[in-house]
Amino acid sequence: MSKISIATPQELVALDRGRMREVVRAVLAGEHVADYEISLAFVDNPTIQRLNKQYLDHDEPTDVLSFPLSNPMVKVLAGELIVGAEVARAEAAERGHDVQVELALYVIHGLLHLCGHDDKSANAAKEMRQRERQYLAKLGLPDVAEE
Repeated sequence: MSKISIATPQELVALDRGRMREVVRAVLAGEHVADYEISLAFVDNPTIQRLNKQYLDHDEPTDVLSFPLSNPMVKVLAGELIVGAEVARAEAAERGHDVQVELALYVIHGLLHLCGHDDKSANAAKEMRQRERQYLAKLGLPDVAEE
């Protein structure tokens, strides 16, 4: 079973839904996840700031929040990614690349978290950046992963 749901309850940033589905499929295939149920929501700054405060006690907008909805023992990976569309637009403009590439990076990052990767230590963060670069390249996207 593989299911990808996409919601865009904001109209500030257009979304290439086909590209986002492609990103999800590529990352999960690369992480050897065959059965999944992934929900993506691309939201505005007030929404992601509220969720970031509620769940992580960080009172600011952020790039992506990952919510695992299944435990590691089950065969189906279920999770939800809340993606900061306005954050992506601002970051892409500042760094001079397409917002769809920035959104793809956030989806890759969030999916890696759902697959059990973390970026809490310097080494883990470095490993995560390498995986992000690997998936951006696999998808034919420019390397916009930060150092």
